[in-house]
Amino acid sequence: MKLSRILTLAAALAVAAGTAQAQQFFRIGTGGTAGTYYPVGGMIANAVSQPGKIVVTAQASNGSLANVTAINGGALESGFSQADVATWAQKGTGIFEGKPSIPGLRLIANLYPESVHVVVKKGSGIKSVADLKGKRVALDEPGSGTLVNARAILAAYGVTEKDIKPEYIKPNQAGDKMKDGSLDAFFFTGGAPAGAIAELASAGGGIDILPIDGAQAEALKKNSGFFADDVIAAETYKGVGQVKTIAVGAQWVTSDKADANTVYEITKALFGDAAQKTLAAGHAKGKFITKENAVKGAGIPFHPGAERFYKEAGVLK
Repeated sequence: MKLSRILTLAAALAVAAGTAQAQQFFRIGTGGTAGTYYPVGGMIANAVSQPGKIVVTAQASNGSLANVTAINGGALESGFSQADVATWAQKGTGIFEGKPSIPGLRLIANLYPESVHVVVKKGSGIKSVADLKGKRVALDEPGSGTLVNARAILAAYGVTEKDIKPEYIKPNQAGDKMKDGSLDAFFFTGGAPAGAIAELASAGGGIDILPIDGAQAEALKKNSGFFADDVIAAETYKGVGQVKTIAVGAQWVTSDKADANTVYEITKALFGDAAQKTLAAGHAKGKFITKENAVKGAGIPFHPGAERFYKEAGVLK
């Protein structure tokens, strides 16, 4: 081989090696494929990836608790979490009381409100969470924020897991079991509309969503501090009128070990014009993902890369 060809090949390999080295991979742990985290995570990953520089990918997971645990263990660079789970994990409170906390958890952005859905079959005669006693109820999988919320909501209505026949499955599996008559109700905390629930509402028979309001909602808001009043608008799901419920913030979190420049570039891209148009058009909750909302309800410290962007954007002092 001629010296010139060897030198050209060596140069090409050096460039390729440099590119590979410079390219950052940044994974987002989302949730089950039938929920809201998964499609929103996919949209965000596509919108903020910068070919040759930062490759962002979204992957399915068990949800909030699983994501913060995976970030802590280095199995994920980032993930979505309910605000309550993220704060408890970082501060060692709530469900993390007496367990190893995750003090290095950091916030990239508060994203959108996640509505608590308690889904029952239309005509089931179940009108309130209190009516779930003795019923077959899916509470979502261990590792999900929904399971944490479901336990708190049942307790607010004087119902324990011993009073129901609990199942620990994802909403798409719960929807299938409800269709075939082997399940009476299921809980899901997520941005409305959620795919599995929309599909179930459109299928034969229809659904109702139980309200969470009045004294029980007030108690939940007082005890948690993360819950806020929420309304699922009429016809968000086919045949379902307006429902008063409660919501908790969905947040994108990472580790304090994540590269500051990478997080800055991702945050900046998320709130650029192109990404904002994609998000607003791609999902009903996409229009909530704005830089103004991103800094609201922060229960944990911002990652320095994200903080730098928000300060430059004038939404954080």
